[in-house]
Amino acid sequence: MTSDTLSASSLAAAVTVHVRYFASIREAVGQGSETLCTQAGTVGALRDALIARGGPWAESLARGRAVRTALDQVLCGEGAVLSEGSEVAFFPPVTGG
Repeated sequence: MTSDTLSASSLAAAVTVHVRYFASIREAVGQGSETLCTQAGTVGALRDALIARGGPWAESLARGRAVRTALDQVLCGEGAVLSEGSEVAFFPPVTGG
């Protein structure tokens, strides 16, 4: 795991969150998880901060791409509010057959 500081256009206090990446997103970013200190107040703001990193984060989490999110192991929308120690997961939609 690595630590980074991410900032988003938010007045929220900095929190430490645990980010997990699954399936094709995990393959693209080259890691399954990381711990970040961020000022992002919501899951959507965290996604935007990760996109701002550029490279594989920008490509795999880009707006317009279908990405599912979960907060503390519960599916959520991008408006879900982050708190200290939250776990945020990003994964592509699952298709069945």
